Amino acid sequence: MHDIVIALAKAAILVALDQPDNFNLEDALKHYPALEQNAAVFVTINTEPSEQLRGCIGTLKAYRPLYKDIIFNAQAAALRDTRFKPLTLKELPHIKVEVAILNEPQPVTYKDINDLRTKIKIPNDGVVLNYKGHHATYLPQVWEDLPTFDAFFKSLCLKAKLAESCLTLHPNILTYQATKYKEK
Repeated sequence: MHDIVIALAKAAILVALDQPDNFNLEDALKHYPALEQNAAVFVTINTEPSEQLRGCIGTLKAYRPLYKDIIFNAQAAALRDTRFKPLTLKELPHIKVEVAILNEPQPVTYKDINDLRTKIKIPNDGVVLNYKGHHATYLPQVWEDLPTFDAFFKSLCLKAKLAESCLTLHPNILTYQATKYKEK
């Protein structure tokens, strides 16, 4: 499954940049029926060799076939991540793609911050934070850069455009896990 999801994401990016691709979707769907099952996917693009984030877009709820979610999110990560300018042809040889297939986010019931600490599984949980129209998510791999509970949640609060101490407001928290496929 690894090679096919990475190849599909790369082909989608090539198509978005009006470049030829040799990906045979019909053949892939025939050999990998899981591609037709609904799934939620995040596609992350990093630049090499520094592994700097270059784009990351995804879906939290599974509502369309896996292959369609990969195509849409790969193209969105390349061209429509508002944090970055659209990917250029010149950058294409210097990117690596990751595809994370998420399970359904589950609400976390917690009394206070200390209780929440005991319920978050570092480094396995991706986290969704929602509070009065503000929301943000971090994939499980973000724990690699923000390895402590406090650093992770301060950053997640800021990403949601809230104060870094937003956990004191008792926001809604959901967790999910992801199966990650990384381009070699």
